[in-house]
Amino acid sequence: MLNAKVHLSGKIFKDTIDQIPTRNGFGEGLVEAGEKNPQVVALCADLIESTRTIDFAKKFPERFIEVGVAEQALATIAAGMANYGKIPFIASYAAFSPGRNWEQIRTTIALNDVPVKIVGCHAGVSVGPDGATHQMLEDIAIMRAMPNMIVLVPCDSVEAKKATMAAAENGKPTYLRFAREKTQVFTTEKTPFKIGEAYVLWDTSHGTRDTTNQVAIIGCGPILYEVLLAAKELEKSEIGCIVLNSHTISPIDEQAIVSVARKCGAIVTVEEHQINGGLGSAVAEVVTRNWPVPIEYVGMPNCFGESGQLEELLEKYGMTAKHIVEAVKRVITRKNDRD
Repeated sequence: MLNAKVHLSGKIFKDTIDQIPTRNGFGEGLVEAGEKNPQVVALCADLIESTRTIDFAKKFPERFIEVGVAEQALATIAAGMANYGKIPFIASYAAFSPGRNWEQIRTTIALNDVPVKIVGCHAGVSVGPDGATHQMLEDIAIMRAMPNMIVLVPCDSVEAKKATMAAAENGKPTYLRFAREKTQVFTTEKTPFKIGEAYVLWDTSHGTRDTTNQVAIIGCGPILYEVLLAAKELEKSEIGCIVLNSHTISPIDEQAIVSVARKCGAIVTVEEHQINGGLGSAVAEVVTRNWPVPIEYVGMPNCFGESGQLEELLEKYGMTAKHIVEAVKRVITRKNDRD
C-alpha cells in the first residue's frame, strides 16, 4: 500500500478546514453534467433548494420537472424518460426516496436497468433537529440489495461532485447518498475517484514494525473525517492504520478489501448508517468469502435517532473518533488473542 496522505487536503487537521455540505457538490456536479450532456435532466419532489437542484432548474428550466410531493411518480416518470434516452436525476430526502418509493425504483428502474440516478439527500443523523422520521439510516442496506443498482456514498463535497458527474456517464441505475450539514472537505481535485474502486486515504502501516499492531479502517461518507482524526490519534500509540475510502458500496471493491485484510489482519468499518446491512455487512461478506479476519463495526447501533445537533448525535451513538479508537483497540486485541 502506498502512503496516500498526498490525496488529502493539506489542512485537514487545522481549525480552518473548509466545511461544505456534500449536497452542494451534487448541485455543482449536476449543472456541469448538464452542460456536458443535453440528455441530462432533473426532477425534484418539492425540495428544490434543500436538494440543491435549484441551480440546474435555473440554468436548464426546459430540462427540469417539479413533480411535487409524489415520490412514487418521481421514480416512474424518470424511468419512462430514461427509456427514451434521457439521463434523469431524481432528488428528494433519502427518507422519502428511496424510503417511500422503493417499490417503484425496484420495478420501473432497476428491473428495467435504465440509467436513472436516485439522489437521497439529508441522509444519516446529520439531519439533526428534524429527528428520527427524517434521519434515513437504512438506505444503503435497501439499495445495495437491489440488482443492477450502483450505490455511491461520497465523503465530502469535492468527491460528491465527482460522483455525480461519474454517475451521469455510467449508464446504470445509481443511488447517490448526500448529507445535509456542512462537513469537512478533506480531499482535493487530484484525489482519485472511479466508481467501484476504493482508495487509500491514509497509510501508516509501513511505519509499524510490529504487525500485531496494525488495522484497516474502512469507511464511507463524511464520517471518514472522524476516521482520519482517529488514525492520527492512533499514531501516538504506534498503531499502524490503513484508511480505505469505500465510496462505492455496490459493486464493492473486493480486491482492495481483501488486500487490506491480508496486510493488517483486522478491520474496523465506519458508517453513518445502521450497522445492520450497510457498509460493514458488505465488507464482512467479502472477508468471510476470501480472507476471514476479526471485524468491529462503528455505526448506528440498531436503533432510531432523535433530534439534536450532529456532534451530539455522533457522540451519543458512538460514531466519533474516540469510539473509532476504542473499536480499533478491541479488534487488535481480538486478532492477537486469536493468534
